[in-house]
Amino acid sequence: MEQRSPSIRAEAVALMRRGVPNRVVAERFNIPRGTVGWWRSEDRRAHGEVFVKPTDCPRCTGRQPDQQAYSHLLGLYLGDGHIVSKRKQHHLSIYCNATQTGLIAEAERSMRRVMSEPSVSQRMKPGCVEVKSSSKHWVCLFPQHGPGKKHDRHIVLEPWQEDIVRAHPWEFIRGLIHSDGCRVTNWTTRVVGGEPKRYEYPRYFFTNKSDDIRQVCCDALDLVGVEWKITARAGNPFNISVARKESVALMDAHVGPKY
Repeated sequence: MEQRSPSIRAEAVALMRRGVPNRVVAERFNIPRGTVGWWRSEDRRAHGEVFVKPTDCPRCTGRQPDQQAYSHLLGLYLGDGHIVSKRKQHHLSIYCNATQTGLIAEAERSMRRVMSEPSVSQRMKPGCVEVKSSSKHWVCLFPQHGPGKKHDRHIVLEPWQEDIVRAHPWEFIRGLIHSDGCRVTNWTTRVVGGEPKRYEYPRYFFTNKSDDIRQVCCDALDLVGVEWKITARAGNPFNISVARKESVALMDAHVGPKY
């Protein structure tokens, strides 16, 4: 590593100990940020300090969370998200159709509103975009995390999560539908006056292999007065269908199609 003047290093370390960010110190002395970070690390080691990364995790700090954003993000996570939690790798990922730029933006916005400290990024994958936020504290906010696939383990909301969903059910439903559901237009024909006529009608589906996740979806739909029924495909009852005209109108007003 390039050697720097001891006086510059001492002054830089003094600024950092007063709370000046690494970036500002690096810019002030025209020094690479990596050098400044190394000086900070060496100074901590010399003083026997252990670095604890700052966090704004609501569960760890007692900070009041943005409940609307959290309810939406919880729906996205249960529908089509997962958490990686390893020794040197921690992140929450939500997978979105690459063509649905509105959904991608909403997922990123909800992540930032729930916790603003962690970095959030987008990563292109075949046919989809991974919206990813790096922090070990996502497991604090989503205690449903565990080994294996969600439909292979028991999924139960904590009481504090139930309170948030009851307070903001539409955000939760929108997260579920936009991650693992859809709005489609069905059609049928009827004979009127001896002539066949085509009729189209919209409906919503939520499809998930987890009995528990389908149940929390149904519970939320009940909260807002949406009528639903379970439909089977290939003998598997994995679909929740909303087809009644009044219920579809409610869903259109508060959820809408993916975009």
